[in-house]
Amino acid sequence: MDMTFVFALVILLFSVVIHEVSHGYMAEHLGDDTARRAGRLTLNPIKHLDLVGSFLVPGFLALAGGVIFGWAKPVPFDPRNLKNPRRDEGLVALAGPASNFIIALVFIFLYRVVSASPLFLMVIQVNIALAIFNALPIPPLDGSKILYAVLPHSPRTDAWYAMFERQGFIFLLIIIFLGSRVIDFIIFFIYRILMGGMG
Repeated sequence: MDMTFVFALVILLFSVVIHEVSHGYMAEHLGDDTARRAGRLTLNPIKHLDLVGSFLVPGFLALAGGVIFGWAKPVPFDPRNLKNPRRDEGLVALAGPASNFIIALVFIFLYRVVSASPLFLMVIQVNIALAIFNALPIPPLDGSKILYAVLPHSPRTDAWYAMFERQGFIFLLIIIFLGSRVIDFIIFFIYRILMGGMG
């Protein structure tokens, strides 16, 4: 087995775990401790891994020669416990991609100051990919909840979002299997901007 893929998969697994735990901590900060009571505020990957998102999709993308990204089992939370459910659900969603973006920035700093390690580059690429992928406004990805939080509140908006949410996974699969090259382009474009021509 290619060791580059093994390292990328390990980095991906721990990055998606941090992503999900960040959702849980943000929810707890905003008034909901569902994730803690479910035992999901842990960095133990076994508690978070998803067969499709953590293994099958990354494996397919690796075979296709694209950027590796994926997801873990969503950390549970109850919007009814949040102080301002509509706004706070958007903040809980935002915490995941934000955590990956922060990891990428930390490792860009380490790459520039400590060591120009190819492993650091892999951490940066994987986390930028996770941040961008999860920010796509397609259910069940975080971007759809962020979008819903900022949309004007109305029965029509709620009905549209409910319909979109029911069909979202179909759109997501289409994006993964047919639009991955477009996502790759966006990821590498942002990667080059953040790296400033390095790497």
